[in-house]
Amino acid sequence: MALGRAFAVAIRGLDGITVEIEADITGGLPGVHLVGLPDTALQESRDRVRAAITNCGNTWPDTRLTLALSPATLPKVGSMYDLALASAVLSAHLKKSWARLEKTVLLGELALDGRVRPVNGVLPAVLAAKRDGWQAVVVPVDNLAEASLVDGIDVWGVQTLRQLQGWFRGKGQLAGRITDAAPYVPPECRDLADLIGQTAARVAVEIAAAGAHHLMLTGPPGIGKTMLAQRVPGLLPALTEEEAIEVTAIHSIAGTLSPDTPLIT
Repeated sequence: MALGRAFAVAIRGLDGITVEIEADITGGLPGVHLVGLPDTALQESRDRVRAAITNCGNTWPDTRLTLALSPATLPKVGSMYDLALASAVLSAHLKKSWARLEKTVLLGELALDGRVRPVNGVLPAVLAAKRDGWQAVVVPVDNLAEASLVDGIDVWGVQTLRQLQGWFRGKGQLAGRITDAAPYVPPECRDLADLIGQTAARVAVEIAAAGAHHLMLTGPPGIGKTMLAQRVPGLLPALTEEEAIEVTAIHSIAGTLSPDTPLIT
C-alpha cells in the first residue's frame, strides 16, 4: 500500500477552507475512485490528472487508486484541485514524501500536456492559506500577480507539472512574487452635478452613499435610474486596504479580475 498527501483550498462564499487530498494505491482492479463530494468538473479531473502525469514522463499506477478529499462533508467545486491531486498521486506512486509538498498549498488546473492553467478564486484561497498558517502556496503563473497581493506567506508561480516536480526535489525554480504590478486605473466617475431633476432621488443617493446604506431604484424605463446609479461611485470615498482586498476577492471568484492590475482600489 502507498499513500500520498497534498493540500488545496475550497472556496465557500468569500472564504477559503483548507482541503486535504489523499491518494491511496492498493491492490485490485485498475480504476480511479474520487470521494469527498466532488462536482462534475472535479469528477472529470481524473482524466486531466492522468493525462498530465503520463505526458510529463511519469507512469500511472496500474491498480486501484482512491482519491479522498477532506473534509468529506464539504462540497468541492471546480478544477482548482488538479495540481494537488496530481502531486498526491505522484507522491503515492513514487513513494516519496517531499518536504516542500507537506508545507505547501497547491492551486491550479491541469491541461492534458501538463501545463498549469489559471483558475478563479486564487486571492481568497491564498488568504485562507495564510490564515491557517501555511508556509507557501503554489499558483498558476497567470494568477501570480493576484496571489502576490497577500503578504506573510511565500507565493510561487508554476507553469507545468514537470516544473513542480523538479521544485519538490530541490532541482528547479518557480517564479517568485510579483512586486511591480501595474497600478489599477479606475474608470472615470460621472458627476452627480450633470443630472437635472429627480430631487428626491438625488437626496436618497447622497444619503445612501454617506451612510453606506443599500439603495433600490424603481420606476418606468427612461426615468433616470441608471443615470443616478452610474454617479454613485463618484460620491464614495477611496477604499481602505481591507476593503480593496475584499472587493478584489469578489472579482477573483467571479473571474473578472485583470491579470495585469489585480488590486482594485
